[in-house]
Amino acid sequence: MSSAHHHHHGHEHEHGHGHGHHHHAPASFGRAFAIGIVLNSAFVVIEATYGFLSGSMALVADAGHNLSDVLSLAVAWCASVLAARPPSARFTYGYKSSSILAALFNAALLLVALGAILVETVHRLIAPAPVAAGPVMIVAAIGIGVNTLTALLFLRGSAHDINIRGAYLHMASDAAVSAGVVASGFLIMLTQAWWIDPVTSLVIVGIIAAGTWGLLKDAIKMGLHGVPASVDGHKVERYLASLPGVSAVHDLHIWPMSTTETAMTAHLVIPAGHPGDAFLDTLADTLAHDFAICHATVQIETADHASHGCAPAQDTLAAAG
Repeated sequence: MSSAHHHHHGHEHEHGHGHGHHHHAPASFGRAFAIGIVLNSAFVVIEATYGFLSGSMALVADAGHNLSDVLSLAVAWCASVLAARPPSARFTYGYKSSSILAALFNAALLLVALGAILVETVHRLIAPAPVAAGPVMIVAAIGIGVNTLTALLFLRGSAHDINIRGAYLHMASDAAVSAGVVASGFLIMLTQAWWIDPVTSLVIVGIIAAGTWGLLKDAIKMGLHGVPASVDGHKVERYLASLPGVSAVHDLHIWPMSTTETAMTAHLVIPAGHPGDAFLDTLADTLAHDFAICHATVQIETADHASHGCAPAQDTLAAAG
C-alpha cells in the first residue's frame, strides 16, 4: 500500500470539550478586556495629569508604563478574538496561533517597559529629585485599586492560557508598582530621603522581571512548537505503544496550536493492518481526556512500510528532553 493510502486512513478527532473550553475564552474574557482597557486608559490620563501638575516624574513614568499595558491588553484581546475565528482555505488551523504571538509581544513589551523604568530609576539614583509625596501617594493608591481589579478579572484564566497570563502579569505588575510608589511616598514624607523612591523602583523592577522572564520563555517555547509543559511526551508515546496491535511508534509530534489547544501527529505500526474507526475514536478520546490533546491525527502503517519510515519517535523525544 502506498504512503498516501496509509495517510488517508489516518483519523483526526476534534474533541468537543477541548473546543468548548477554547471558544469560551473570547466570550468570558471579552468583558474583562473591555473593562481593563477603559479603566486603565482613564487612569493613564489621571496619572499623567497629576504627574505633570505635581512635578513627579515617577507618576509620569508610571503613566507611560500603564499606557503600554493598555496596548498589551488590546493586543491580547485581539488575539483572543482571532483565535476563535473558523479555519479558512489559507489558514487551515484558523488564527489560533495569534494568541502565541500576542504572548510573545506582551512579554517583549513588558521588558521594554521595564527598561524604561530602569533608566529612570538609575537617573534618580544618580541625581535624587524632590517628590511631592502626598499627591503621589493618593494617585498611586488609586492605581492599586484599578490594577488589582483588572488583574482579578484575568486571574481565573491565567493558569491555563499564556495569553491571559500575560494580561494578568501586566496588571499585577502595575499593582505592585503602585503599591511600591505608595510605600516609598509614605517613607519619603516621614524622612525626606529622596533616594527611597529609586531604590523601591529597583526592587519592583526585579520582581516584575522575574515573572516576565518566565512568560517570555514559555511564549518562545510555544512559538518554536515545543511540547507544551502540560503534556508529557514520553507518557503519550508509551500510551500509543501500548495500544493493541501496535508494534512501534514513530514520527510523533506534539505542539501547541494556540495558548490553550494542543495538536499531535503520529505513525502507528500495526502489522495486522488498519484496526478500524472504533480504535481511532477511542484513541482520540483518551488523548483528549488524559493528555488534553484535542487535535490528534494518526497514520496507520504495516511493518513492511514502517521499515522505510523516519527515525523512531523515541529518538526525537530523547533529543528534545
